[in-house]
Amino acid sequence: MLEGIEFLNKQWFWALLVIPLAIVWYVFKHRKQTAELKISSLKGFKVTNSWLPKLRHFLFVLRLLALALLITALARPQTVDVSSKTKTTRGIDIVMAIDVSASMLAKDLSPNRLEALKKVAAEFIKGRPNDRIGLVEYAGESYTKTPITSDKSIVLRSLKSIRYNNIIEGGTAIGMGLATSVNRLKDSKAKSKVIILLTDGVNNAGFIDPLTASELAVEYGIKTYTIGLGTNGMALSPVGILPNGNFQYGRIQVEIDEELLKEIAKATGGKYFRATNNKKLAEIYEEINKLEKTEVEEFKFYNYEEKYRALVLLAGILLLLELVLKSTVFRSFV
Repeated sequence: MLEGIEFLNKQWFWALLVIPLAIVWYVFKHRKQTAELKISSLKGFKVTNSWLPKLRHFLFVLRLLALALLITALARPQTVDVSSKTKTTRGIDIVMAIDVSASMLAKDLSPNRLEALKKVAAEFIKGRPNDRIGLVEYAGESYTKTPITSDKSIVLRSLKSIRYNNIIEGGTAIGMGLATSVNRLKDSKAKSKVIILLTDGVNNAGFIDPLTASELAVEYGIKTYTIGLGTNGMALSPVGILPNGNFQYGRIQVEIDEELLKEIAKATGGKYFRATNNKKLAEIYEEINKLEKTEVEEFKFYNYEEKYRALVLLAGILLLLELVLKSTVFRSFV
């Protein structure tokens, strides 16, 4: 295969073995037809050094080149121009519900739970080019940070700006976060609707029961993946606020209502995950990314251009040149 050229009938290249056989036959024939004359002296002859007799083998070279070109033409050289067009046939609408309560500042993940989540979630968003994504924040109450959109730059900027603030009512309202996410997706026309709900605590605030919210998700055909974030045992977490406004940290027991999160995931056809460190959190989002695939149709168009015609034409020119030279210049030597 030459650069950019493919041969459809490569088996014809075996015919090139005829060329060395032809060369052997030509040498043998030439020696047999050449007469030898032995004389004692050349003094009585006028010797001329004509170059034409020496070049008579050029005719045979032309014939071999023409033969090689014809064999190559029979191998069907062609170039292939491949173009493709992709069409997304099934988009997924995803809402990421993120717990922003004070406990998300715990340092059992590096540098803390919230920043670790933002880093992993950003990579997840970048890996979903064909889907629409929205963001919901919740603590003691919930609100929509970003409606579902296909503009990933907007989602990434919103994600980057998420941080703990004391404006939102304290606590962890899992039911509120889930209900707000369902509200963002209920009117979606996408064939697949997904919520990724992350929390590091137990439901202790809000006026919507988490199981009621999960029933709403089921009613609207929304699958929910739940993630419990936090190490096993004790974690260095905020326990108070110092006079200068900074958090005071202390080691407290990590409490996550795993049974509730498992029940929500099971009821909606999703799956529950537990992230105890940065690596595990990244693996969870990678698994969700694999579970929720967007179907993409790819159409490939092949444009074949035959290249044998030029070879046949060149072979014809060489054979014609051989015939002309044989009938004119080399007429007396062949």
